[in-house]
Amino acid sequence: MPIWVAVLLGAVQGLAEFLPISSSGHLALMQALVDFESYNVDAVAFDLVLHLGTLVAVVIAFWEDVKTLVLSFFRWVGDGFRVKNIPARRLIVLLLIATVPLVPGALLESYVERAFDSTLFVGIALCFTAVMLWVACRHTGGKKTEADAKYSDGLKVGLMQLIALFPGVSRSGSTICGGLFCGFKKDFAVRFGFLMSIPAVCGAAVFQLPDLAEAGLGGGMLLPCVVGFLTSAVCGYLAIFTVRLLVKHDTFRWFAVYCLAVGLITIFLNLI
Repeated sequence: MPIWVAVLLGAVQGLAEFLPISSSGHLALMQALVDFESYNVDAVAFDLVLHLGTLVAVVIAFWEDVKTLVLSFFRWVGDGFRVKNIPARRLIVLLLIATVPLVPGALLESYVERAFDSTLFVGIALCFTAVMLWVACRHTGGKKTEADAKYSDGLKVGLMQLIALFPGVSRSGSTICGGLFCGFKKDFAVRFGFLMSIPAVCGAAVFQLPDLAEAGLGGGMLLPCVVGFLTSAVCGYLAIFTVRLLVKHDTFRWFAVYCLAVGLITIFLNLI
């Protein structure tokens, strides 16, 4: 696979993973555009490498949160799993509850894989993302944080993440919008949505590691994978910084317009 393709796909994954425009949808469209199958590369394995790059971006961008959560987790276990209304422990429980819907989501794997092969489906899903973002723009959010958010709120946001398994539905957009709909404070909605990606990507990595091991990194794949990983991580970090800045200025509506435009163009091209 040419290095420029690895850079292009890594940039698309990194930017679209955190900008509310659907990384899976854009990755599927871009792979179709560059005729990715002709390079005889294991798409699942390469996608996993790109997702690991965005995982690194989240950990770096939210390092203080990640460090606090890890330390709080061990203290929580040592304290007999008593939450005691401690914000950091409540955040751990919220994240765990939000991840639960992904477990039955494994039953949708065959449907999700088929959706990746249909650019028409991706176009329709992008239009859905546009509507969701536009509605969210009319919600100013609330005042809830990890200190007072209900555990049921975590489940609701988790269900939004479950929908985002399908290409064209933005994971970051779905979770941030879900948080806003639940009355989360804007910056907490963004932080919670991005932190949710850590267990999601780690869980996916565990299931997909056999594919990566089977595909291997031989045959000239090592360099493209390294380049794709680094590009995805750098672009992902820049996208996180951008979203945290934009959410304060209610500019998600432009992402809604973008998703609608790309979705309609994709649908049109499929119909003709």
